[in-house]
Amino acid sequence: MNQINKLQAAFLFFVLLCYADHLHAQSAASLLAGMDQLMSAPKDKEANVKMVLKDKTGKEKVREAVMMQKGQYHKLYRYTAPEKQIGIATLSLPDDIIWLYMPAFKKAVKVTLLSKSQAFTGTDFSYEDMSGSSYGERFTPRILSSPDDKMHQLELMPKSTKSRYSKIIVFLDKTHLYPVKMEYFDKNKDYFKNATYSYKKQGNYWYAEEVLMTNLKKEHSTGIILTEIKFDQGIDDEVFTVENLKPVE
Repeated sequence: MNQINKLQAAFLFFVLLCYADHLHAQSAASLLAGMDQLMSAPKDKEANVKMVLKDKTGKEKVREAVMMQKGQYHKLYRYTAPEKQIGIATLSLPDDIIWLYMPAFKKAVKVTLLSKSQAFTGTDFSYEDMSGSSYGERFTPRILSSPDDKMHQLELMPKSTKSRYSKIIVFLDKTHLYPVKMEYFDKNKDYFKNATYSYKKQGNYWYAEEVLMTNLKKEHSTGIILTEIKFDQGIDDEVFTVENLKPVE
């Protein structure tokens, strides 16, 4: 093979390699988009929420709330039990805007970028975890080798340096593309918490009936269980306003 042919072969190999990487990236993006689409498919949803917080001794604290969501970006949580939590509410809006209402202060405050890395009302979820933005908006995905023939495995790298995570590893059900497990790595690249999901189908929609977030360093967990879930009820836009966070007296 002469020098020109060698150069042509090397160039062709380079082009094919770049094309393969492009297809691989496209495939990773399409898998993540499929997960995002499944998670945000309903026009709106409403459910009763039970939160079970458990410490390393096994002691449990139980909270109850009502959750309402419209589209991808509008979500309201309002606590209904126990007594000291009643009236606490959070409102998620487009552009990662989150408002928190505390009855003791009788006014809503906007959650800052710094606070978004902190615990969501004392749970093992952060405000970032509860963001309305899709994973595709916030992370760049890469396909990892699958652990078995039932799951895809994706590595998600944050697009923003303001994320509290250095990466998230997602295990996706190959058939339906819902998350089975997520592993979270902090800024020091330490694996420090994970979330496991139990998905259920109701009508046309899959939803996470149970989610368990476990902080491995703190030996603490928060379980979220949804009951009495309703889809496409035509929830009014006025529900998702800052004014609505304050309960009617």
